[in-house]
Amino acid sequence: MKNDAPASEKTSIQVIERMVALLDALSRYQDPVSLKELAIVTGLHPSTAHRILNDLVTTRFVDRAETGYYQLGMRLLELGNIVKSRLNVREAALEFMRTLHRQTNQTINLSVRQGDEIVYIDRAYSERSGMQVVRAIGGRAPLHLTSTGKLFLSLDEPKAIRAYATRTGLAGHNKNSITDLAKLERELAEVRSHGFARDNEELELGVRCMAAGIHDDSGKMIAGLSISAPADRLQEDWLSNLTDTATEISRALGYRG
Repeated sequence: MKNDAPASEKTSIQVIERMVALLDALSRYQDPVSLKELAIVTGLHPSTAHRILNDLVTTRFVDRAETGYYQLGMRLLELGNIVKSRLNVREAALEFMRTLHRQTNQTINLSVRQGDEIVYIDRAYSERSGMQVVRAIGGRAPLHLTSTGKLFLSLDEPKAIRAYATRTGLAGHNKNSITDLAKLERELAEVRSHGFARDNEELELGVRCMAAGIHDDSGKMIAGLSISAPADRLQEDWLSNLTDTATEISRALGYRG
């Protein structure tokens, strides 16, 4: 097929591609980089690289550290902070949650911690999952009785976990609920070791869950992603889908761990 794009348009696109190549190259280095090195890495002629870098310096996308040496500029940080402020975990997670729901045909929950409870902030489910959704979006549940809650508790210091147990009394909802501090501490040690958590009918009889953490660009766990299913239908094979999805959401939020 013949390309009918005007020559000026082709040239503009080429300049943008070269600019992005230079920015990508600069992002690989901790210290200022020489013009010669950048030309080699990008495959650009030194004069071309120099011309584009000068324009990027003018617009503050690149800083000139010293004569002939460059580093990423503060304008990128300013723009990055604007993007970050517009992101929220629900927006980042929604499509990933829908995909995970299609893979498992089970209820997918997104939860955050508020004090001694988790709050369900979004959900992907269908009537065909075979499980009634008891807790609506905005519903709450104790940390120690939920898979996501255990993820958050596992990050606390031992003293904070004991304080939580004192405040809440580790009240249970049924015969499977963990109401003993020593047992809870052993469970949380398993969560730390494996990087995911489970709820084996501890919150609701007949319902089992597994959860993985979602992290922001600072590495902080800000939410939990969980699969809820009838106790006899939860499949271990879903664990890799769950952890992969939590990682994808984290990366969408800027996490690079």
